Amino acid sequence: MNLPSEKRWDLLVAGSTPGGIAMALRAAREGLSVLLTNPHPHPGGLLASGLAVWDTLYEGRRSPIYDEVRQAIFDHYRTTYGEDSQEYREALPGRTGHTNGKFEARVAEAIFRERIAREPGLVYLTPFEPVNVERAGSRITAVTFRETEGSRSFRAEAEIVADCTYEGDLMALCGVPYAVGREPRDRYGEPHAGRLFMQNFPPGTPPVEASIAGEIARLDIRHFGGPQRRLEGPGEGEGDALVQAINYRTMLSSDPENRVLPEKPADYDPAFYATLEYGSRVTPVPHHKMGWNRPQLVGIQTDYIEADRAGRRRVLDAHWKATLGLLYYLQNDAPLSPEERAYWRQYGLARDEFPDNGHRPYEIYLREARRLKGRAVFTEHDGRSAPGITRPPIRPDSIALTEWYFDTHACTRDRVEGSLEEGKMMLHQETLPGQVAWRCLLSPELDNLLVPVCLSASHVGWGSIRLEPTWMHVAESAAWAAVLARRGGIDPAALDPEAVLRTLAEHGIALAFFNDVDVALGEAWVPAVEYFATKGFFPGYHARPEAPLSRAVASVWKEIARDFNTPGFDATRAAARVAVAETQPSEPATGADVTGSAGSAGANAPLSRAEACRLLYTALPQPPFSSSNR
Repeated sequence: MNLPSEKRWDLLVAGSTPGGIAMALRAAREGLSVLLTNPHPHPGGLLASGLAVWDTLYEGRRSPIYDEVRQAIFDHYRTTYGEDSQEYREALPGRTGHTNGKFEARVAEAIFRERIAREPGLVYLTPFEPVNVERAGSRITAVTFRETEGSRSFRAEAEIVADCTYEGDLMALCGVPYAVGREPRDRYGEPHAGRLFMQNFPPGTPPVEASIAGEIARLDIRHFGGPQRRLEGPGEGEGDALVQAINYRTMLSSDPENRVLPEKPADYDPAFYATLEYGSRVTPVPHHKMGWNRPQLVGIQTDYIEADRAGRRRVLDAHWKATLGLLYYLQNDAPLSPEERAYWRQYGLARDEFPDNGHRPYEIYLREARRLKGRAVFTEHDGRSAPGITRPPIRPDSIALTEWYFDTHACTRDRVEGSLEEGKMMLHQETLPGQVAWRCLLSPELDNLLVPVCLSASHVGWGSIRLEPTWMHVAESAAWAAVLARRGGIDPAALDPEAVLRTLAEHGIALAFFNDVDVALGEAWVPAVEYFATKGFFPGYHARPEAPLSRAVASVWKEIARDFNTPGFDATRAAARVAVAETQPSEPATGADVTGSAGSAGANAPLSRAEACRLLYTALPQPPFSSSNR
């Protein structure tokens, strides 16, 4: 690839993960000059490296580029193979389980490539990795990239820099503080922080927290598994520098014409492979494929994070060797039933996946790496109900939603009687949809650095962040912030968050989860509802837009709309006041109750909740670009 002539870019995005691509596409579509880089030639991160399924409990629309890419994958199978084809049926979401849209890695990569190529303002530079950062005060001025497997280098000046790598490599080069590992339980008061031993309850066991589980059951999301409970164990709650397990998401094929059967490893040891998990898989994937979500070599994953390229390669090679050896073991020596052995014997590596890499995925499933120490931190509390309301604490600068349960894989192989491997938890029945604060993307030290992927979160909170749909959602929001900053001639950290939120809401970005709001509906009231969900208008997950507004609620809403910009305003407490007002008997509100003008058109007519939000939103003063002007 020819190096672009040196210039100053509006936005530099390191890492063509799905989040990095979403950010680069949105910024380029809004007129910014964008440089997107990647350390290997294949865009798409884990979606193009065997993930095979959308890791989301929520299947509604949430951010335009995520929505576009997901629909494009469905459209590919429908238009290529037909409405009634097996390929299309297997790509569509299933009715239950972890089947919310499945796809081949090669298809995901092709769709990302096509979109990158369409944008004239976007330059895609690969394979290059960042090796040096130049700073001046609170700004990054330039980043130097070096060819991953070569000697060429390239220096890029940029007004705004974004780290969208899974590893947080650019962030580390910038010298900003970040975390690796687990906080102690008393750091943020998180019930599941630090060393942790969990036990699965038998099916049918009552939920741990019935009130929360009951609310989760009413949410329009996919539902998984039973409850878990904590067990006492050595060092429980203590922090350490360990991250959760990793593994390849290998694509296997049962098509005899499209499979490569594993060979017996040179140093084959059946006793070693007998210790590895193997059952987690995504099936059926179109074209007789399976996504294999194992094995994990618990204990060496943390070595990858801060290692140089050679050190990381050792960890990657160990996992790939284990993957090939385990497949051979399952087909030949594992103590399986004849039916199960026959099942595994039909599979080999998919010949048409990763053909230039020995059918080995280009990326490993790095579930956790560095995490920015930002101006706000997403913690376990951001997925648990706050006092007086159903939702978690309301984030007044929310730029995206979370909906996946707190999900963390093993950190060590330690166990106590009856427990899972230490550190492993899946809080299916205890995690509520939350909000991601804008400040979680901002370093306190650098004003023009954005970190949408390795954003600021605790180890436990990270379990609800680390999903590709969430990252794409957050990153597209970050792109809009970059666009606003360039239009205003300021750094992203200087933006007035209200300008960011209103822009996001008006461009189809969800700021909060609702059961009954479609952000892509196109109705005038939708941005208002999403915006006011960051200010405390909605203590629960039902906006009930068409329902009549009561005078009691209208009164609280008007006070919130008047006061949310004042010092000391607490959106969560405001939501608790709304929750009380919603229980009070009250006459229906009219337009006059919201506008304060009895002479306005329709002033005496009953008012819907959606129309009230629209009226209040319209009356708000336009926020300035810069927070310093407020």
